[in-house]
Amino acid sequence: MPRILFWTLAGATLALYLTMLAWSLPTVSAGAGGLAPFDMRPGGYSFEEARQFLASLTPAAARFYREVQHALDIAYPALNALTLFLAIAALLPRRLGAWRFACAAPALLVAPLDWLENGAVALMLDAGADGVTAQMVATASGWTQMKSTATAIAMSAVLLLLVVKAGRAWAGRLRQRNVSRAA
Repeated sequence: MPRILFWTLAGATLALYLTMLAWSLPTVSAGAGGLAPFDMRPGGYSFEEARQFLASLTPAAARFYREVQHALDIAYPALNALTLFLAIAALLPRRLGAWRFACAAPALLVAPLDWLENGAVALMLDAGADGVTAQMVATASGWTQMKSTATAIAMSAVLLLLVVKAGRAWAGRLRQRNVSRAA
């Protein structure tokens, strides 16, 4: 994939993430008395925490969560998963051939896990504080934790591969400088 396309994809992913981080998620939080939205609780949440959030959420904020935040969070998981997948594949050694894509494939799990989380959160929003069940919360919280874990693993892989690549480049420059001095 040409670099310009990758960086365009990465830029769109970052722009959408920053939009959610700076606007839609704070709007939801403000409508819940400052409580963190479900999407921003990587460790999950208990039944009581979910009920407290839902009870604190104004009707307008609940509608915003469903209509605006979830609309943004349809595109973001796909962009994020694809960006992570392509970054991992590009950073792995070319000698691995098609195996680079197989090794990067787990990053694609980020999207369906996020969509499953969104669906489960939508059910809780529809049920409200009085109608939400422990099973609904456990399911949603589980998807949140799995999404967060998959994202952390994929991002860690990208960072690790970047460090390895930078280390190899630095070592190569040192060798080249030493060869130049010896000559």
